[in-house]
Amino acid sequence: MDITRLDPAAYRRTPWKNGGGITIDIADAYAPGTTAGSWSGMLWRLGRTRIVEPGPFSDLTGYDRILTVIGGRGLVLEIAGDEALDVREPFRPVRFAGEDRITSRLEGGPVAVFNLMSDRKHAIDVTIMNGQDTRKLGAAINIIYAIEDSEVVVGGQAFALKADEALRSDEGGELTMRSGRVALSTISSRSAP
Repeated sequence: MDITRLDPAAYRRTPWKNGGGITIDIADAYAPGTTAGSWSGMLWRLGRTRIVEPGPFSDLTGYDRILTVIGGRGLVLEIAGDEALDVREPFRPVRFAGEDRITSRLEGGPVAVFNLMSDRKHAIDVTIMNGQDTRKLGAAINIIYAIEDSEVVVGGQAFALKADEALRSDEGGELTMRSGRVALSTISSRSAP
């Protein structure tokens, strides 16, 4: 099984599309001929950031997003014309459309968040795993991000991950937790209708 370790020293720092902060890009994919790290030509992008003050989210029309609070608590995402998304408790992924007009509200100070976004040619999911959780990995891009120091077994191989390290596997198999807490992100191509 081909598993790649993603080193935090290689993560790219990119300004938010609206300039309000910095995102740490863990992994991504771009259309041929476009610049990695830009906001055009992005196929999918996985990263983390801190929200330190309330404010509007970037317009990412045409993309689906999943956001998970991984540090702090008290985040509420207010959506114009719709119900707010309650992300006050950490480790609960929420989905929304990139074109939703969102303003963040912080009820307990700054938060750290984990973001997965993709164009609509891809299906995405985020699962938080801890304890002795086990999960089958599909034939997709699977990225295992350590929220805290963790030990995992992927496809029969054991890995110790420091917080902020990640593994990538583009094959199926099984992921078993031994200790810690990770976010499992999956990115797959949608079948043509």
